[in-house]
Formats: sequence, C-alpha cells, structure tokens
Amino acid sequence: MTSLFPALRGATADRPALRFGDRSLTYAQLAAATGALAARLARYDRVAVWATPELETAVAVVAALEAGVAAVPLNPKSGEKELGHILQDSAPGLLLTAPGTELPSAVAALERIDIDIDVQGTGGPSPASPARDGDPALVVYTSGTTGPPKGAVIPRRAVATTLDALADAWQWTSEDVLVHGLPLFHVHGLVLGILGPLRRGGSVRHLGRFSTDGVARELNDGATMLFGVPTMYHRIAETLSGEPELVKSLAGARLLVSGSAALPVHDHERIAAATGRRVVERYGMTETLMNTSVRADGEPRAGTVGVPLPGVELRLVEEDGSPITSYDGETVGEIQVRGPNLFTEYLNRPDATAAAFTADGWFRTGDMAVRDGDGYVRIVGRKATDLIKSGGYKIGAGEIENALLEHPGVREAAVTGEPDPDLGERIVAWVVPADPQSPPSLEDLADHVARRLAPHKRPRVVHHLAALPRNDMGKIMKRALHD
Repeated sequence: MTSLFPALRGATADRPALRFGDRSLTYAQLAAATGALAARLARYDRVAVWATPELETAVAVVAALEAGVAAVPLNPKSGEKELGHILQDSAPGLLLTAPGTELPSAVAALERIDIDIDVQGTGGPSPASPARDGDPALVVYTSGTTGPPKGAVIPRRAVATTLDALADAWQWTSEDVLVHGLPLFHVHGLVLGILGPLRRGGSVRHLGRFSTDGVARELNDGATMLFGVPTMYHRIAETLSGEPELVKSLAGARLLVSGSAALPVHDHERIAAATGRRVVERYGMTETLMNTSVRADGEPRAGTVGVPLPGVELRLVEEDGSPITSYDGETVGEIQVRGPNLFTEYLNRPDATAAAFTADGWFRTGDMAVRDGDGYVRIVGRKATDLIKSGGYKIGAGEIENALLEHPGVREAAVTGEPDPDLGERIVAWVVPADPQSPPSLEDLADHVARRLAPHKRPRVVHHLAALPRNDMGKIMKRALHD
C-alpha cells in the first residue's frame, strides 16, 4: 500500500507540519507521534476520535490512517442521543482524545486513550500498513434530516484521489501554508484542511477558533492559502473596510477557498473590490469528497463552483432520471457523479446505499444545478429544500437569495417554497434586515428580485427574523425556518 502521507517518510523532517496556537509539530515529530500511536491501533477495525480543534485530533486521525484503521470523527457538540447512535452503529474499538478532556456519559463505556504527544520523540513513522486503496479510511456521519445520521464509509482511494485532484486544480504544493479555523469532524476541515497539507508535504496553521484577526496575522506571516465557509467570508467582507491589515493579508494570499455552502455573490464582489483577489469555490459532499472546483489557473466566476475535478464524471439529469444533453446555463437538473472519489457504502445501511446509486453507478447527490456550455457548474440548491416549482417553472432558491442580498436593506436571506393553490408553490423570503427598525417591505423586495431575475422568481411572502438558524458549518437549516 502507498502511504497517504509520503512526507512522513521523506526528506522533510524539519519542516513544519502542524500548528495549533502555540503548539506545533515538525514532520519528524509528527512521524514519531503517529508512529507510536499507530502501533497501538493496528489490531482495531475502527477507532473513534473526539474531534476537538486541537493538535491531538490531527495526530489521532493520521495515526489511524497510518495503521490502516478507519477513524470515526465525533462532533464534541453532538447530543447524547446522536452520540449513542453513532457509537452503536460504528462500534469503534476505543476512543482517542486529548488528555484531560471531559467526556459525556454517552462515551463513558468506551475504552479511552489519551494522546501523549512527546515533541522530543525520536521514533520514526509506523511500518507500512497492509491496508489497500479500497479499505475504509474514515466513517463520517452525515446529518440526518429524515432519521438518525448515516455513516458514510470513505475509502483510502477517495482521500488520495480527491487531494491529488485538488492539488492539480489549485496548484497546491509543499511550499503552501494553509490557515483555517474549521471544525475537524467534517470533510472540509479534516480531509481538506488537515490531511490535504500533510499529503502535499506542506503545513497547516489551525486558528482553533475563526477570527478575522487570526486570518490577518497568519496570512501576513507567510501563510499562502485560506479555507473558509460563507459565514467566515461574510464576516471578512463586513470587516474589510476598517481593517487595512486584513485587506493586505488577503491581497497577498495565493488562494482563498470557500466551501460547504454557496458564497453569496455580494460577498464575492465586496472582497474582490477591497483586495483584488477572487474567492475560489468548490463543491463536494461527505459521500463524494470533492467533485468540482474553480481552478487556480481558470476563470473565477462568482456564483459558480467551477468544473469537474480530474477523474470525476458529472452529469445533470431530469426528474425522470434522463440525462440533460445540452447545457445552456438555464436548465435545472440534479447532479449525479461517478468516480474514485465516492464513498463505498452507508455503514450497516444496504438499503440506503442501494437507493443512493443508479444501476450504472452514478451517485444521486440531491443537489440541483445548471451548467454552462463550457462546463462551469452553478448550484441552485438542494432538491428537497431549494427547488421550488412555481407556476410551471423550476426555480432554484440560491439565485433568489443572491438577488435579495444585493438589496441594501437585507443583511441575510434564505428562500423556501410553500404550498400555493394556484402556483403549486409560492416563493417565501426569510430576511434578516440591515435595520430591524425599518425592514424592507414585501413589495420592495419583490420588485427588486423581479428587476434582477424575472417576475416569476419574485417572493410572494416575506418573514423578518433576528437571525437565520445555522449549523456548525454555517449552513442555513431551512427545515428549522418552517418549524
């Protein structure tokens, strides 16, 4: 088996690998720490990792992968019921955590190893594992909307091919230094944000907790790349006008990447106007890792997620499953993907696994998009919550949300559909006003959208809110709006 992290065995021993706050490891120290831990894990099939934003989490996951053992990252904010389900479903042999961590009762029965990182350690990397490319690397639990979370089994092959495809798209090398403050129990923060730099032989500086001051400090101190989610970039866009150091840091970055949800065009434009740099978007899922991206050497079109990554097949299909054969940038279809980046199964759920794939191996993402003639993909929303069928039209919520955010009276916006006896569904806008004392009216917002898009895309109902419900990754939880 080829190691996922050749730099642990290469000539990069003294290069910085990981930094969390004032704690850091070189590649030699990381090899020693993970090698010692991997030797203790080799007899297990799966191990759970209490995925706090700490050095120990990164060491635990790398050690598991070096041992050929699947890691199950646990969200420390999960409730007792969800944790109980995940542990019962995945049946990990033990739990890896930072020393002194207080754990909830749901994990109390699990054998625990506190990770002792001896930065003076002189041991080498673990011996080559017998694990094969198709063997599980991670079991990542997806948020359940119609039931308990499902464990997506991600093979080693998917991790390697996704990270190598991103290296091609982003011209990512060992010279890059990544900064981010993303959680480590999701694909974005863990696979892209930790395993990505380590596979390249570069380094990562984790902020622990995202802050614009931290971003400015690290980018102005030699970091070359920033990963974030839209809520982080929105905070950056809001702060730029009064923070010259932040402007300077972003202007000097080699690559700014946003993911996990669509970055509003308004924030794209504000960041570009202030810094001269365009944020790159990419598109992926837990089950597929990464599917598309705007390339570093390509055209950075705001509002699109770029083109399929090397090795990824992507198509749009109609509601009856027939492929859309002519891409015009207007026809909405569901995204289906096929390639080595895909998960292998939902753990213990053969029914759900079978339902997720077509007979010829295409994965049904549930995401709706349009595609331009030159291959660029624009996500318009989730099939279940963001596709609105109104007056005979198929309308994506995302483009209406972008239009609403261009209104000076709107700070945040979400769009959903609700039943209408005449239209089938009517468009509903959920708006956080810029000035709560003077919120924009329905008539004002409807006219604003109709002028920018089309009359049939205007909202018919508006609700004013103090804040939009969001999950840990900053995604708006639209089902909670109607609740």
